[in-house]
Amino acid sequence: MRDEVDLVVPVKTLDRAKTRLTSATGGDPVSHAALALALALDTVSAASATPGVRRVVTITSDPAVAAEMAALGVESLPEPTEPGLNAALKHGARTLRSSRIGALQADLPALRPDELQAALEASAGRRAFVPDRQGTGTTLLLAAPGGELDPRFGVGSAGLHRLSGAVALIGAWPSLRCDVDTEEDLRLALALGLGTRTANALPAWTT
Repeated sequence: MRDEVDLVVPVKTLDRAKTRLTSATGGDPVSHAALALALALDTVSAASATPGVRRVVTITSDPAVAAEMAALGVESLPEPTEPGLNAALKHGARTLRSSRIGALQADLPALRPDELQAALEASAGRRAFVPDRQGTGTTLLLAAPGGELDPRFGVGSAGLHRLSGAVALIGAWPSLRCDVDTEEDLRLALALGLGTRTANALPAWTT
């Protein structure tokens, strides 16, 4: 039987998401919200199309995000009362009660299903993580089958996940490691090849 993973993807309310990208959209809140939503939708679409991923569930309290995810056939769970990214991921893991759970960041607009599949296969059933391109953050965290996710997201999460016993997965997966927080990140993702929604929501300076 193939080792399939359920992925939890946390998505902030659009007014709080990707604040460091505000300058990329000229400070216009409508354009900024559209870009933040596009990043998440392209990430979730790619994850949903990945062999080895059984289902994707988002954690969000934004009704607009939940509605757009529903249109993709993706379920959304509300954020828990306890604040913070790690609390949201633990809430999702407890709710799903999957045989194997993973956490994927929502800002991977260039994500390719074949790269995510390769990372899942490289984990070989271990609790593991994929660091971001800088090597300090985490874009993907996987629990071992039947094990706890134990997320340690935040500043220096790659080191924290390594110290907690997770295995670092380092492969030729640029789209999986290119999370987008800044204009520089967005330009790098553009060079890799963006998902359709993000490409359509891009500001004029990228064209």
